Amino acid sequence: MNSTKTWSGRFNEPVSELVKKYTGSIDFDKRLAQWDIQGSLAHAQMLCQAGVLSGEDLAAIERGMAEILAEIEAGRLQWLLDLEDVHMNIERRLTDKISDAGKRLHTGRSRNDQVATDIRLWLRDQISIIQTLIQSLQTALLDLAEQHAETVMPGFTHLQVAQPVSFGHHMLAYVEMLGRDYERMADCRRRVNRMPLGAAALAGTTYPVRREVTAELLGFEQICQNSLDAVSDRDFAVEFTAAASLVMIHLSRLSEELILWMSPRFGFIDIADRFCTGSSIMPQKKNPDVPELVRGKSGRVIGHLIGLITLMKSQPLAYNKDNQEDKEPLFDTADTLIDTLRIYADMMRGVSVKPENMRAAVMQGFATATDLADYLVKKGMPFRDSHEVVARAVRHADEAGVDLSQLPLAVLQGFSGLISDDVYQVLTPEGSLNARNHLGGTAPEQVRFQIARWRRLLADAQAV
Repeated sequence: MNSTKTWSGRFNEPVSELVKKYTGSIDFDKRLAQWDIQGSLAHAQMLCQAGVLSGEDLAAIERGMAEILAEIEAGRLQWLLDLEDVHMNIERRLTDKISDAGKRLHTGRSRNDQVATDIRLWLRDQISIIQTLIQSLQTALLDLAEQHAETVMPGFTHLQVAQPVSFGHHMLAYVEMLGRDYERMADCRRRVNRMPLGAAALAGTTYPVRREVTAELLGFEQICQNSLDAVSDRDFAVEFTAAASLVMIHLSRLSEELILWMSPRFGFIDIADRFCTGSSIMPQKKNPDVPELVRGKSGRVIGHLIGLITLMKSQPLAYNKDNQEDKEPLFDTADTLIDTLRIYADMMRGVSVKPENMRAAVMQGFATATDLADYLVKKGMPFRDSHEVVARAVRHADEAGVDLSQLPLAVLQGFSGLISDDVYQVLTPEGSLNARNHLGGTAPEQVRFQIARWRRLLADAQAV
């Protein structure tokens, strides 16, 4: 009989070595040790207050857990596959140290509500780290936007030159995306921060547990109200991975643009050498490996989301062993997102902009054609008519190999008698930017307004 198992008395033969390896989770869930100890200490304090555990036992448990935590931090604790998971490894080590007091710790709980609590405690901390890193990246983007509030670049639709925007305005679009990502993380954290401990295996416990005490000790905002749901719920893990996927999608979009902009065909930016690599065969190459990897890793995180959704879709209540498979994708999602945000903020501080190339690109795509149409509308022409007039002017300029602003006044007037010499004020990229001076517009004044707004928002969030 395998006496290392807490449940071995029920069985007539030991678990096979193959099954141990297949079902064991200690290789990956040992990273929950800090939070497992935190939850156990709160549980022990509650049991003592409820009169289930003696003061002497509580003191022994606290002393033993402190020693175990020190062993873990020093890398001295031996993790045993025979003990399956982080919970049993810590409990067995505690029992070795303090004997029967360690055996009493598990009173009134199950590994089902214990692991659910551990994951929530761990994820709560990871979300807080992620929120701080999102703000750091937003600050890097704001700094870049402030430097280039007036730097003209082409705005694209269908990856074709559409209208002039400023590079600062373009960076602010990603600040907005990250702002929504921060909100989603904050909202997700509220649902993560609900305590399942006290649900025991699935039906609660016969001991007089005081769940509100444990929740307060652990900093949970709410308590899971149904024992079945408490141990089997992984909505919070799916929701976090969905929010993480959106962050990665946003960074993947920016990565795609950085990769394009760095290529000689665009030549809009350069990325500092420390974020790039060379080629083993082509000595001239400078490859944007970091944004390329971010673009690739976004698929990894999205894959974890699909995996977790699939994991949960057919599970009956309550806890099932399937749920052991939630940890690796969840851990990797948090690790990948944290690493990506950390390196991205640093990389954006190493981006240098080439304004002359951006402006030259604006001049290649008739980016002020809409401004000319608006000019004619303001002179009294219906928009649909002005659209047709400008389309003919663009065709003429294209055939002549020049920009609209380079057409002589007489030629422009051949398309409409409403055009006068003031037209050239609206045909410049700078004139186009300045004309869009409204909330959310690309005018430099509006860009600076949004930068100031975001700096206030970030300062307020960090002050909380």
